[in-house]
Amino acid sequence: MTQTLGLIGSGMIGGTLARLAVAAGLDVVLSNSRGPETLADLVADLGEHARAATPAQAAQAGDLVVATIPLHAYDRLPAAALAGKTVIDTMNYYPDRDGRIADLDTGAVTSSVLVQRHLADSRVVKAFNNIDFHRLSTLARPAGAPDRSALPIAGDDEAAKAQVARLLDAIGFDAADIGTLAESWRSEPDTPVYVHPYFPQQRPEGMDDLDETLRWFVETPGVPVPADRVRELAAMAVKGSPRAVAEPGEGSS
Repeated sequence: MTQTLGLIGSGMIGGTLARLAVAAGLDVVLSNSRGPETLADLVADLGEHARAATPAQAAQAGDLVVATIPLHAYDRLPAAALAGKTVIDTMNYYPDRDGRIADLDTGAVTSSVLVQRHLADSRVVKAFNNIDFHRLSTLARPAGAPDRSALPIAGDDEAAKAQVARLLDAIGFDAADIGTLAESWRSEPDTPVYVHPYFPQQRPEGMDDLDETLRWFVETPGVPVPADRVRELAAMAVKGSPRAVAEPGEGSS
């Protein structure tokens, strides 16, 4: 059972997962590319169940480890420290941010397959990549709640997927298994299950002001999306062009 969650990347998704994990009674070890000292405020806010470390230390400390960094930096993940671990990959491909990656542009592989190739001795599971940080926080519900949402997971190792599903359950979500890492594109940007189902409405047309957009983003409540609906939406996905630009709070730090 997961007692300590390691986080490589402590931005919007990572920070939200850390808060949910602490609320669920887990210890968290946070890290980023800038050094443990830059996480002092977040650690102080999270309390005694949180501490900061280097990425390698967070990898070694975690019973389960979340990789939530920009995709272009995936090959900097500490493969040796992550050997033998289940690694949750929250990363999405945004060409405007990550630069062009030929294998992803052609659809030859998914981004999670690239991560798994780099982490050859780890068990990679795709999760938390299809929801923004605010809805991730506000839609968490206890097990059995009628308005509980589900999130898609994908991976090649059944035991690893079960481990991730238990984490989701602990922090307030059901898991909807959508297949292998080769099928993880079904929850990526521009697919039916990506971000928008958790919103009651689309962003109003003509809303171009950044402050107004951010206010709408934060103030718009989420809507529950049950596991059956997540699987249905994932099955509807059709491969297309990668998304070029992330909306506020999407993807990873």
